[in-house]
Amino acid sequence: MPELPQHTPEVTWAQRSSATDAERNYLYVNIKAADVPRSDAKLDITAKNVTFSGPSKKGVTYQVSLDLYGEIDPENSKVNHSDREVELILRKKELKEEYWPRLLEIAKKVHFLKTDFDKWVDEDEQDEAPEDDYANNFGGFDPSEQGGLGNIDFSKLGGLAGAGGLGGDLPAEGEEEDDDEMPELEDADQKAGDKSKIQEVS
Repeated sequence: MPELPQHTPEVTWAQRSSATDAERNYLYVNIKAADVPRSDAKLDITAKNVTFSGPSKKGVTYQVSLDLYGEIDPENSKVNHSDREVELILRKKELKEEYWPRLLEIAKKVHFLKTDFDKWVDEDEQDEAPEDDYANNFGGFDPSEQGGLGNIDFSKLGGLAGAGGLGGDLPAEGEEEDDDEMPELEDADQKAGDKSKIQEVS
């Protein structure tokens, strides 16, 4: 059987930081490896590296290795492997108020890594951000389990679709925003017209 072509999946990330609360001191890392059966996937999380590989049903093998900027705590990191992606909550080892300046050890830009703006909160605004249960809903990482993917309680994952904080404020794709504001503009134009008439009369 010929080897499947290798493909580097897109990786998105965001983070939170805390100098006092370990549970609020973590990285969100999503590996966009669609249609990789959990039983065939291999995930290795160490203090300074995350490596993932697995064959997709679409005929490619995903492979990515991330050398991290700082150290994480693998035992307190969490995993959710879905049909679309592998979602990781990686606990930063050092309790620190400041954000990591980047995810990877190397300072150069890599084409497959992007900021997850749905989950990103600026460092100086994270205390005002609503409490996010997202990081608490995953199963723990168990490196001894086959494939390296931890157990997940899927009953807790039902509300994650809106976990990025967008909620229902934006119109659905294909829908237009409500134009309730338009009559006010028309009123303003009408008032301006009335004023000009008054000036003409005077």
